[in-house]
Amino acid sequence: MVLSGKRILLIISGGIAAYKSLDLIRRLRERGASVRPVMTAGAQQFVTPLAVGALAADHVFTDLFSRQDEQDVGHIRLARDCDLVLVAPATADLLAKMANGLADDLASTVLLATDRPVLVAPAMNPHMWNHAATKRNVATLKGDGIRFIGPMAGEMAESREAGVGRMAEPLEIVAAAEALLDTSPKPLAGRKAIVTSGPTHEPIDPVRYIANRSSGRQGHAIAAALAKLGADVTLVSGPVSIADPAGVSTVHVERAEEMRDAVLTALPADIAVMVAAVADWRVASASDQKIKKHPGESIPTLALTENPDILKTIGHHTMRPKLVIGFAAETQDVDNNAKAKLTRKGADIIVANDVSPATGIMGGVRNRVKIVSHNGIEQWPDMAKDEVASKLAALIADRFRQG
Repeated sequence: MVLSGKRILLIISGGIAAYKSLDLIRRLRERGASVRPVMTAGAQQFVTPLAVGALAADHVFTDLFSRQDEQDVGHIRLARDCDLVLVAPATADLLAKMANGLADDLASTVLLATDRPVLVAPAMNPHMWNHAATKRNVATLKGDGIRFIGPMAGEMAESREAGVGRMAEPLEIVAAAEALLDTSPKPLAGRKAIVTSGPTHEPIDPVRYIANRSSGRQGHAIAAALAKLGADVTLVSGPVSIADPAGVSTVHVERAEEMRDAVLTALPADIAVMVAAVADWRVASASDQKIKKHPGESIPTLALTENPDILKTIGHHTMRPKLVIGFAAETQDVDNNAKAKLTRKGADIIVANDVSPATGIMGGVRNRVKIVSHNGIEQWPDMAKDEVASKLAALIADRFRQG
């Protein structure tokens, strides 16, 4: 219980995602953390201090010039009397204030005065998130050591627009806070890892693509688990709807060729875990216009060409990582297919699973894998994907410990 006994200063700013902060408070307290809330004037337009205070079981701080709260320079006390400052949601306005050192209300003043770790969960319209000014502010804050969780892709609560801008879900924010405050041993400290995750999207035309059912949950969980053990992790992610793991450098790609290039750019590394479900083929010549259907015309034929084999490329590379792990999603003859892949791809370990429709594993939250190596096959029980990730990260740490 990383958060047990930890003091979280939760700053809630003014966006519709503020309603998620109510559940976030509950989730933090379930894990033993105490939560002291600070609300901006905008936040109070979406959720009430009464509701926030009831869930936090603490006084809600709202006013920089409160005679009662500021009689002992309260904003300095708030800024220092905590283990973590968590901003959720973090609006574009508050990010701009943070990046430029502005302090015109209690929340921004506390953020300027704190010497504690700061974790922010942005939430805003996709156009605001992608605006050049917001990008500059985010880059500045990351350079200043501010940690980010999200935002996520999806439909916005306040409009029908979709894109990147949704606040990360409460449990994802909790996981990021745990990762930030975790002081457990770091057996992979000083090691560099590359993880691939999710599907690839291979365009047919501007509106259609070839893909698969991979959710990215397993790859993202492995990246987070390696980071938790101290590794410097680069995650190369295909298109997914889940948040980037905290404490991980994430590179977003769409096509297999882009994923290969990003992986090669991340070399050299000590560890490579190729989890992504990369499309085996792509359209040889994707159309730059939508392929139209016309009555009476024949069905168009798609000519396919082979995509790069990223695992094989890494397994036989001149800068091959010391430990190369591949994933094999099979629907039949799992053991033999995985053993053949182990040799053919130049891997040290293949993590194999049966993804036939009856298992429900592909895109799900649980996994049942076999660890295939040159020493044999080890069957792991059915587990949540986070548990599979933690156990695999521990196995990797043991490999390096043994030399």
